[in-house]
Formats: sequence, C-alpha cells, structure tokens
Amino acid sequence: MQNQLTKKVNAMFNLDYTKEDDIWLQKSKTLRKLIGVLGMALPFILIIITFLFFDLARPIESISHYYYTRAGTVFTVILSIIAIFLIVYSGKEPKDFYISTFAGLFALFVVFFPTGNLSEVCCDTLREYSVTFIKGNASAGFRETFHLISAALFLLLLAYMSFFLFTKSGKAPEHRGRKKRIRNRIFRVCAVLIVASLVVILLGFTGVIPKEVYDGNQLTFWMETVAVESFGFAWLIKGEAMFGDDPEYLAMSAASES
Repeated sequence: MQNQLTKKVNAMFNLDYTKEDDIWLQKSKTLRKLIGVLGMALPFILIIITFLFFDLARPIESISHYYYTRAGTVFTVILSIIAIFLIVYSGKEPKDFYISTFAGLFALFVVFFPTGNLSEVCCDTLREYSVTFIKGNASAGFRETFHLISAALFLLLLAYMSFFLFTKSGKAPEHRGRKKRIRNRIFRVCAVLIVASLVVILLGFTGVIPKEVYDGNQLTFWMETVAVESFGFAWLIKGEAMFGDDPEYLAMSAASES
C-alpha cells in the first residue's frame, strides 16, 4: 500500500531518484502546477491568518495590504516564490521566457515596493491587525505608484501568457485534440477575467464607480482575488493538472509525426 502511495506521489511531483546531483524541480509541468497552487491559495491563506489572529470576518482593503498584517510574511514569501518560478520558467520559445521573466520581476517589485500603510499612524488601536508601519512620507507617493504599476503589469503579462502563449499549438485547429481545445477555452476565459478585474479596479480608482460602492464592497480585494485565482487556475491547467491529453491521443499524435 505504501509502495503504491509513494509511486503516486513520485509521479505527481515528477520525482526521479535515479539521477545523482540533480534537482527535483526540472519539469515544466511541475513548475506550472506549483505556480497555480500558490497563486490560488494566496488570498485564502491571508484571510485565514487574519481571522485566526484578529478575528477579522472580512478581508481588508487589498491583497497587497496584508503586507502590513501578521500575514505579511506569508504574502512576501508566496509572491516571491511565484516570482522566482516565473523567472526560471523557460517555456517552449524565447518569447515565453522573456514574458514570464518580466512578469516575475514585476512580482518582485510588488514585494520590494509595498503599497500604502494600512493606518495613518503607528500602533493604531482601531486597526490592531496593522502590525507593520513604514515611517516617512518622502518616498511614499513614488513607492505606492510604482507598486500599483508593477502589480498591474504583473497581472497583464500573465493574462497575455494565458491568452496568447498557452493557447499556441504546432497543429492546425482542426487537428488539435478535444482536451487541448477545452484547455484553450479555459486559458482565454482566465485571461479575460484578469483584464476585466483590472478594469473594475481602474474604474474604482478613477471614481467612475462611486467610492461608497467600491470601498463598501471591498472591490479592490475581490477583483485582485478574481485575477489571482484566474491566473493560478490557468497555470494549473497548463500543467495539465486537469484536462490533460489522453494517452491514446498522444500516441496517435506521436505516430503521425514520425
């Protein structure tokens, strides 16, 4: 029984113990799955931590603002891991590498240049969950603006990858397998959701959506969550955690190319 379980785990994570002086993370599908899982888990982990420590039943202003809470370490670590994975991801063509590398760099900028403080003063008794405070207002405007631009570019590049790069195939549309066609539909939907989420945030920041409606419904957090869940799900699908090609189709495809 344990043998079977070990084999399943090894197959799931592409673990290979036959080679010495090798690293585990060498399969692109494994990398894609890890990016997907980390991305989709991030918002929920942040909510759970602030609920457990401060009994917050609702999320705070945005995902980025969790940097200033007890969940700040988790936010920093997960986003940094995603960034590093994106930087080391090569893809199948040079364009894949460059786009994912820039996405990873912008993710790191989101971490290095935090958004604005949760509170206007340190140790705000009305917001006890704000345990971190960055002093000094000299560079605050630049830092916050650069953070917002980096976050937007990070998500836009992931949307671009999902819509244009993940959907590519060496086969003509009529010769693609059923699972590939399903995956492409999912990729495009995820990309559209990411862009739509960013549009809603832009409408909120520019005042097109009334402030009381936008802030009252915490639309920044929820739109960011939709975007993060969408990009995470797209990477899971790209890693073929679901809707992977059937062995029969792969065998037929290989035979037709030989």
